[in-house]
Amino acid sequence: MTSSTRSAPDEDEYDFLPLRLPREVSRVTAAMRLAIEAEFGGWELSRVRLYTDGSRRVLLRRKRTKTSGMLPPDATKGL
Repeated sequence: MTSSTRSAPDEDEYDFLPLRLPREVSRVTAAMRLAIEAEFGGWELSRVRLYTDGSRRVLLRRKRTKTSGMLPPDATKGL
């Protein structure tokens, strides 16, 4: 029997977008917002952390493309 090893994807291949959702945001609203990000921005869910105060920290990722580095650094501040 052989063991198969899965190599983790290289983090240099992905762009990451951290989001912080306050506790006032319902689960349905959070799901809709993340679905919109996935649909129109090409993002996928990488990690969700739920804190004891009810807030959530979400990490989205997408494959890096040639044009993905062209956004100004503050383009995602309103998210």
